[in-house]
Amino acid sequence: MKIAILGSRGIPANYGGTETVAEIMSPIFQQLGHAVTVYSPDEHPYTGATWRGIQLKRIFNQESKLGIWGTLIYDFLCLKDAVASEFDIILELGNVPCAIFFPFFHQRNSKLITNMDGLEWKRAKWNVVLQKFAKLTEALGARCSDALIADNEGIREYLRQEYGRDSYFIPYGALAVSAVHLAHLQSYALEPRRYHMLIARLEPENNIEMIVDGFLAATDNREFIVVGKIANTYGRRLVAKYQAQTRVRFVGGIYDYAVLSSLRWYAEIYFHGHSVGGTNPSLLEAMASSAFIAAHDNVFNRSVLGADACYFSSVSAVVEIIDGDYSTQRAAWVTANLTKVEEIYTWDRIAREYLRVFASVLAEGPQNSA
Repeated sequence: MKIAILGSRGIPANYGGTETVAEIMSPIFQQLGHAVTVYSPDEHPYTGATWRGIQLKRIFNQESKLGIWGTLIYDFLCLKDAVASEFDIILELGNVPCAIFFPFFHQRNSKLITNMDGLEWKRAKWNVVLQKFAKLTEALGARCSDALIADNEGIREYLRQEYGRDSYFIPYGALAVSAVHLAHLQSYALEPRRYHMLIARLEPENNIEMIVDGFLAATDNREFIVVGKIANTYGRRLVAKYQAQTRVRFVGGIYDYAVLSSLRWYAEIYFHGHSVGGTNPSLLEAMASSAFIAAHDNVFNRSVLGADACYFSSVSAVVEIIDGDYSTQRAAWVTANLTKVEEIYTWDRIAREYLRVFASVLAEGPQNSA
């Protein structure tokens, strides 16, 4: 099959979950005999025409200057080019703004498959107009794609109830961590089990303030490490809010999996505050790193972690978790979550599931209407 992967900010990954999916799955697709092209913004720091044998197609973006309009233009130009290139499969990773153009590409030879990701319209950083726009693009993506992929059973049920469409459940994956290094902690002046941490985009829906406020209200005397790019309005506001708190450190984005794995492994508690839906890759990576996890209490996180985590939905709940004693549960929960990664969330298994969906959709025949 000729496969195009759209909807990410390019590879190698330097942003978030969809980029990680594109980076890890595209080589597996190719190793299994398929031709893969990953679309990448012209602002991406990697400028090569290929990456590990994967064809890259650089498209005008300029999101840094044009904001959401740059994203919309980029997504549209990617889709337009992919349709004209006559790929067998166009895989859209996430609810993309250019879904408003899906109805105009109803006559195409390619099959359009969309991983719907999370509930983007619930993102608190957007005003009412942008939230309504995101809901519109979600609806068009759900209705106009040839097939839908849900990375979480909660999302699958939502799509069924909201749009009357079934979807293929295929989660994200993670690489089980077998070795960690104390040297990675020394780079950040950390000691094992003497810090808590979180990894997230610095956005309101990731509940960073709830977590950090709970940490500061607890009696615990450890440090708290926040990993994530600071270069946005909300991120700068968070840094300003906690700048006088010497035990709270914002260390910026870290993209070295070995470093992140060591930080998660040796953390006392890893906090996962994501709340807008889907199976978040950073949560699976925490499970793969044998982290002891406290997660925001919602159907999406519970569908992944089940009974093998602490849950919070308020500052007071975070305080209780930090000041609580989980010595009797820790080893069992860590082991159970690692087993899930090894049995359910392996990238090779997930990539093959995607390929089975692609083959099934192609077998349905030519596209007539969206």
